[in-house]
Amino acid sequence: MGLAPVLRHRDFNLYWFGVIFSQMGARGTAAATLYQIYEMTRSLSMTGMIGLAQAAALLGLGGLGGALADRVDRRRLLQCAQATSLIVALGLTAVTFSGHVQVWHILVCVLLTTAAATFDQPARLALIPAMVPREELPQAFALLSPSREIAVLLGPAISGLLIAIAGPGLVYAVDAATCMVLVLVLEMLRIPALVPTTSADSVWENIREGMSFLRRRPLIYQMMSLDICATFIGAYRVVLPALALDILHVGPSGYGVLSAAPSAGALLSAWKIFRVVGHSHRLGRVLLWATIGYGVAIVGLAQAPAFGLALLAGTAIGAFDTAATTIRQAAVQLETPDHLRGRISSLYQIAARGGPSLGNLYMGWLTGLLGPAVGLTIGGLGVIAYTGLFLSGGVGRVRNYGRAEAVASPSQADVSVSTVDPHTVADL
Repeated sequence: MGLAPVLRHRDFNLYWFGVIFSQMGARGTAAATLYQIYEMTRSLSMTGMIGLAQAAALLGLGGLGGALADRVDRRRLLQCAQATSLIVALGLTAVTFSGHVQVWHILVCVLLTTAAATFDQPARLALIPAMVPREELPQAFALLSPSREIAVLLGPAISGLLIAIAGPGLVYAVDAATCMVLVLVLEMLRIPALVPTTSADSVWENIREGMSFLRRRPLIYQMMSLDICATFIGAYRVVLPALALDILHVGPSGYGVLSAAPSAGALLSAWKIFRVVGHSHRLGRVLLWATIGYGVAIVGLAQAPAFGLALLAGTAIGAFDTAATTIRQAAVQLETPDHLRGRISSLYQIAARGGPSLGNLYMGWLTGLLGPAVGLTIGGLGVIAYTGLFLSGGVGRVRNYGRAEAVASPSQADVSVSTVDPHTVADL
């Protein structure tokens, strides 16, 4: 079997490696901060405050990060964001190993890391079209999703082992090292600098232009609403420390394995998803059924009476979530002209990351009130109900979205962008 076309590009391969390595550190740190706060406080509500810190940074800076990604060299912006995350990780390492760490230290570090990510994520996604041809973009994003899951699989699993060996401080030190790896990899890419075509206008005008474009693309914001629903109502990661320590009684190592289970499911289903995105003409229906499957799997996790069944449910969560995420991300990028990709990517990331951030806060409160099993069950059923509205055909146009539309729509958008003044693109 021949090599996939998207893997024949040197820059994309380097970038792919760097992103995986960096994400391993970031995901390990995300798992460690949840564990550390829960271990310190034994409070799901307090653990959910991590979501509040993340949401504050995302909602406050998300649009600005996308606007800058369309105004400056995306590679340099990504390097600066990674350098910021590196410094924060080193600070959290120092305060943890000193033995003087407090909950507010962790929350401030989470806020700063998420603030850096609001500039990192739009640039990271918007950089990909500079490395592969347009016709290979769906497979590039289909490949990045399981790659992300490799990081989410290995990051929390390694995090659990490192916590058992030397505590969360060692996890944060490893995160700092992985940030440095991506900074160096980005320096090795042979891609041209971004021409800041939007710099004549103010940053806020650029943000307004992106939002105006989004209002005229109902498919994009409908997919964003599905993302918000799944990750807000069905936020489950904040509950994993309580499941591992207090219900399943498997300790920090078991917590690491349980946190990694969704990523194992994503990897097991990766090849099938890769083929579906490349060939299916019913991507909308696949997206909706995958989202319903995600909700069912969350209910299964909530009701699992044993560790093995919880792992199976977590694996199913990852498989369904990755299928839905891959289709959503590819559709958003294909529906967006290049000069707006940074801004639209940032708005999408506000939904994709803001949903779970606020969801952690909400689910921490709900499960603290009703218990993990009842809270998670309510979340899973909510995801199923909302997605069912789209699948029935009563809401939106997501159900009828297919590969033919994905290929035709962006080329038309690009022709329009190349023949009109940028100030009028929002009215197309």
